[in-house]
Amino acid sequence: MSVTLYVGNLPWRLTEDELADAFSTCSKVQTVRIITDRETGRSRGFGFVEVSDTEAPNTVELMNGFELKGRKLVVNEAKPKTQSI
Repeated sequence: MSVTLYVGNLPWRLTEDELADAFSTCSKVQTVRIITDRETGRSRGFGFVEVSDTEAPNTVELMNGFELKGRKLVVNEAKPKTQSI
């Protein structure tokens, strides 16, 4: 089983590989996705990291507030996507 973590306040020029490297210090990263603007292709400043459910609570505790390239990350368990009507 895995859990998807929301990661906010990302540095604008951060790559998915750099984000995976930062999280791999405390958990085995399964997938990483930085959300980009459809029109410009630039980062929207947040993304998602998927880790195993057993590592998720510890990962949130260690990475929430972690400073990466001068910005303090906001990390918590991602909320399920709701369908818009």
